[in-house]
Amino acid sequence: MLFLEYPKCSTCQKAKKWLDEYQISYEDRHIVENNPTFEELKDWYERSGLPLKKFFNTSGMLYKEMKLKDKLPEMSEEEQLKLLATNGMLVKRPLIVDGDRGLTGFKMAEWETLL
Repeated sequence: MLFLEYPKCSTCQKAKKWLDEYQISYEDRHIVENNPTFEELKDWYERSGLPLKKFFNTSGMLYKEMKLKDKLPEMSEEEQLKLLATNGMLVKRPLIVDGDRGLTGFKMAEWETLL
């Protein structure tokens, strides 16, 4: 399982603690230092079954500064994925990828059910 995080993010810290408590093994990846590529994001998005908007960090400063709330509806999926691949701070975190599953954000009940 791949666990993408921004170490300073409190939600990521809680998620990591939860994974450790349940002894779920994972490969840790810093989402800014090693930003997901367009190909990775496209693959994860297609396998996850989640709406593409779920991959965006909609509460992040960069998202708001770029006024993406207004711009995303007019962009194609490919354009959105290319944008996500430009900066890890645009990507919703934590992000877990495992087989055909993809989880964005940390909702304990959802994680308990799926992991």
